[in-house]
Amino acid sequence: MSRILIVGAGLTGSLCAHLLRREGAGRLQLAVWDKAQGAGGRMSTSRCPSDPKCTVDLGAQYITVTSDYAQKHKLFHDELVAKGILKPLNAVVEGIVMKDGSYNLVTPHGVSSIVKHYLSQSGADVCYERHVTQINLRDGKWEVSCKSGSPETFDVVVLTMPVPQILQLEGDIGKLINENQRRQLETVSYSSRYALGLFYEAGTQIDVPWAAKYITDNPCIRFISIDNKKRNVESSDIGPSLVVHTSVPFGVEHLEQEKDEVQHVILKHLETMLPNLPKPKSVKCQKWRYSQVVTSTQLFLQPWTLLRVTEAFPDCPGQITLHSEPFLLCGGDGFTHSNFDGCTESAVRIVETLASCLKN
Repeated sequence: MSRILIVGAGLTGSLCAHLLRREGAGRLQLAVWDKAQGAGGRMSTSRCPSDPKCTVDLGAQYITVTSDYAQKHKLFHDELVAKGILKPLNAVVEGIVMKDGSYNLVTPHGVSSIVKHYLSQSGADVCYERHVTQINLRDGKWEVSCKSGSPETFDVVVLTMPVPQILQLEGDIGKLINENQRRQLETVSYSSRYALGLFYEAGTQIDVPWAAKYITDNPCIRFISIDNKKRNVESSDIGPSLVVHTSVPFGVEHLEQEKDEVQHVILKHLETMLPNLPKPKSVKCQKWRYSQVVTSTQLFLQPWTLLRVTEAFPDCPGQITLHSEPFLLCGGDGFTHSNFDGCTESAVRIVETLASCLKN
């Protein structure tokens, strides 16, 4: 039985595990490791410390299905809609720009519910707070080391974390990346931004005529959403939540500052825009050092859209193979583009590449 490790419990990693389980037909032992405390990656849903039923999406806000992928990934979209994990986004989003033939889907239970669904379906052994630091080749297998704990051995390793984190790994992996691959990997760049989640007491009223809004005239704030209103799950028993995404230039300018300092600045800007906003009972500040990667042809206004073009891996192959016997693969949005369908495409390409060893 082949033992496969997927590093990264975001959308690409979780869907990859799900597809491998389906293709492996019981012949695989799957493990998913992530350095964070929970699943989701940049499809992150955070809970209010005092009320876990009150949640906010700090990363991706909704799923845009474009005409290019509506048929190609129809089975994935339809499955999530059928299970109630996705539903049409019908709330008012001011300033949204849509391409012809595109439509939006939202997650009633938070965007991380997509990742959790795929992890659950995969049957993988999922471990959090596993920060991979080294990968070494030992007797035809991969020895993977973390910041804490003993190294473990795998037949296949799939890396789905942001590309800069792949390049930071120590051990034999540094020698296995050839000069051309390293040069191409180093071209992959991401935007940076901050997100704030504001949690309120049950019964709090946030009096605005929209569920979400794009901001074009503020140097700090790019996007605001009343999350429960966006999901159309308002309840008198659960307090509302609000998310703020900053612009990319603001994120870059303040990237190395303490989060408490940045949070204060963002809240000051929010107060000028929404002076009647009630005081939240708690606030969470999230720094997205590796927020999004897109190609120049995909630069249109969405919650994660950049104000400058960043670069994916050349030709967007979905995955690259660093070593084939045994397999060591890289995938994720750095090899496609940063949305649901980009991550889905990467997961599909990874499984296609591993198909030969899955049959053995």
